[in-house]
Amino acid sequence: TVNAGQDLIPAERVTHSLLRDVRLADGRTLALVTLDNGEDHRRPTTLGPLGLAELRDVLRSQQERAARGEIAALAVTGKPGYLAAGADLRAMAALTSREQGYQIARLGHDAYRLLGELGVPTFCFINGAALGGGLEVALHCHHRTISSDVRALALPETMLGLVPGWGGVTLLPRLVGIRAALTMIVESPIGGNRMTDAATAVRIGLADVSLHPADFLERSIAWAGEVLTGRDVPDRRPLDDAETWALSVQAVRDRLDARFAGATPAPVRALDLVAQARTADLDTAFAAEDEALADLLVSDQLRAGLYAFDLTNRRAKSPVGAPERGAAMPVRSVGIVGAGLMAVQLALLIARRLRVPVTMREIDDERAALGRATLRSSVDRLQSKGRISADEARRLVGSITVGTDLSVFARADLIIEAVTEVLALKKRVLAELEQVVRPDAILATNTSALSVTAMADGLAHPERVVGLHFFNPVAQMPLVEVVSTTVSSEQAVATAFAVASACRKSAVGVADRPGFVVNRLLLRQLAEVAATVERGTPVEVADVALRPLGLPMGPFALMQLVGLPVTLHVLGTLHEAFGDRYPLSPGLETLAASGRRVVPEPDGTGREQSVDPSIQDAFGAPGGPGALDAQGVLDAVLAGLTEEVGLLLDEGVVSAPQDVDLCMILGAGFPFHLGGLVPHLDRTGWTGRLLGDRLLPIGVASLH
Repeated sequence: TVNAGQDLIPAERVTHSLLRDVRLADGRTLALVTLDNGEDHRRPTTLGPLGLAELRDVLRSQQERAARGEIAALAVTGKPGYLAAGADLRAMAALTSREQGYQIARLGHDAYRLLGELGVPTFCFINGAALGGGLEVALHCHHRTISSDVRALALPETMLGLVPGWGGVTLLPRLVGIRAALTMIVESPIGGNRMTDAATAVRIGLADVSLHPADFLERSIAWAGEVLTGRDVPDRRPLDDAETWALSVQAVRDRLDARFAGATPAPVRALDLVAQARTADLDTAFAAEDEALADLLVSDQLRAGLYAFDLTNRRAKSPVGAPERGAAMPVRSVGIVGAGLMAVQLALLIARRLRVPVTMREIDDERAALGRATLRSSVDRLQSKGRISADEARRLVGSITVGTDLSVFARADLIIEAVTEVLALKKRVLAELEQVVRPDAILATNTSALSVTAMADGLAHPERVVGLHFFNPVAQMPLVEVVSTTVSSEQAVATAFAVASACRKSAVGVADRPGFVVNRLLLRQLAEVAATVERGTPVEVADVALRPLGLPMGPFALMQLVGLPVTLHVLGTLHEAFGDRYPLSPGLETLAASGRRVVPEPDGTGREQSVDPSIQDAFGAPGGPGALDAQGVLDAVLAGLTEEVGLLLDEGVVSAPQDVDLCMILGAGFPFHLGGLVPHLDRTGWTGRLLGDRLLPIGVASLH
């Protein structure tokens, strides 16, 4: 049976289901199945067709043993660090027909549901990360223990373009309640793939008990033995009533529609399955999961999701074109010029991740005191949220100093300027630094759009200047743009990449052109939206036009988040560099001058996600020959972005379209269901029409 239909199933790295018998305290036998791909800890265990078939056959043999009375229970666990990281995505990406997808969906159910129908109690010992199909293994078991150090439990399928279709959408809401289940199935994946930890798993009822990692397996086996001899286990949560179930599903459906406008089918399909899971019998529910998986496994959305997943896991960890790590300077101390909010965020990140002393410098005592207060409150906030211990809080405060003396940078290996985004000011800061720092010190700028080359012009050693563009908020945003000039030394660039990596960020190397990648494309997007309003499109129409892209927020909400003055400053920089592709907006300038918001004040209802219609007066009455409907605005934006992506590649700002996507996913929140920006432009024909051809090969992020 392992080979049945093998012509329909792609090859995979086989996951072995290792089996051994364990003698319990009362003399009975527990069959212990360990999922293990036979490789080291850097390669998590995944489950593809062959691995599923092997697991099914092992469980069938144990079902027969249970019927003969040879085993009293069965438990499943994983190799160190992982229960399982879900389905084998390489196998999923190789599927080309709905029949293949349906076959894998059925195979998963054939294997997994045996865990709930073995004839004896079954346990899952969650010893490490359990993602997607890995977590679904646990859901099919009767009882679950979890190691207290586990931080990665998730059902990320809807982010990728799938549903948790090996039982997840059916079993999880019955186990933990509809609200907690919807968070894990839909809201956490599309909200940045947030993970659930062991403590939360126990609190919501996903796991029965948390045990210490030092002897987790032994404790889990002992706990299972006690359960078999009558030990009480936590009460199962009662099934939510029909009204609570329906209202919870509808609330998430409404939020999905508000953000995605139906553009991403996987979360909607997951909600449909969850809606029926309360009353459907398992045969009916699992058959519906099979149909959903069969459709989605060969969808363009999945291809885009897998492409984005690969970018953010493989390309982000091995940046193309980055110098050899050995070329980097060891960084044992860091200086930061400035002590504003962004500078404090940088100092905290570097002190936490690099664990080196950080020296900050402000221009006067008042600003230095404000910087110290911001630092202290930021550390207190981290501690109050449980993200750092009291000891770590004391270490951080002790390792970061804020003063006014420029000479404190004399011993620093790396100095980052984080002052106001004014070219003349940044040039002066770098010139002053060059007078006090060591000859081999690296000078970095956190500029978001200005020319690094211009900043370094006139320095005695411009080759040691490099851009390190972190995004705000620094702790959360995973991207760093490493900006190299034509004279930046290999050591300077390598050090920038090494620091970004040590800060646990994904670095993309970019050439020194205004706006680099993320801000250049984001501002082109915002400029196109503003230009349509200036020509007569109503602000409310322009604001909703981009909803089919499923971006984290609308254009006016983004302007408000960034701040109108900052938005206009960057727009002005790009207008000066690129001309009418970045038209200035008199309406936005009027709003900024009067200090008006472009979205309402937050009031708990989410109104601040949409434009305030009263700002229409800043642009004049809508209408006229230049007014567009929502599709017209979206077309204008996509045409502008296509042109700009082509120019980014022609100018060599990045080496490949994949780097554009990596930047836009990690730096601008472009969703996985698009695969970033370029796959969407390819699929919708914009690159073919405006650039002459697709930018990615057919099949990379689309079947078409």
